[in-house]
Amino acid sequence: MIISLIAAVAENSVIGRNGALPWHIPSDLKRFNDMTRGHTVIMGRKTFESIGRPLPGRRNIVLTRRRGYQAEGCDIVHDLDSAFAACAGEAEVFIGGGGEVYAGTIHLADRIYLTCVKAAVEGDTLFPEIPGDFIGAEQGRADDVIPTVYILLTRKVGTSP
Repeated sequence: MIISLIAAVAENSVIGRNGALPWHIPSDLKRFNDMTRGHTVIMGRKTFESIGRPLPGRRNIVLTRRRGYQAEGCDIVHDLDSAFAACAGEAEVFIGGGGEVYAGTIHLADRIYLTCVKAAVEGDTLFPEIPGDFIGAEQGRADDVIPTVYILLTRKVGTSP
């Protein structure tokens, strides 16, 4: 199974502010939807609650420490091992945030799909430092509300998560 993180990240590593995205970039939302549709997306409870509903066309796994937590249309797990066990046999699984989930999975990732937001913004949630064993390639650009660059980072051959 390929473990892929997918995130939009500002120049100063910000990914969130007050429990929400600090921007609305339609081209990035379309890219996220196109890339994750038909796949499983693992996300933290706060991220799920900021979205407000299950992502359509995807299996939604919500990671939470809250026992008894329920969310209609989602599978609820309480640790990463359970999340990945629930995905056994899948070709690729996407990690959709938030900050704590990215920090807990970046060392396991095979790929990181980044939307580099060409702005520094205020926020309280940061994307973790990317390990040095990843190499990046630009996949495109968008001149949207805020200009963005799409980067695919892959773990170097011979290194393993």
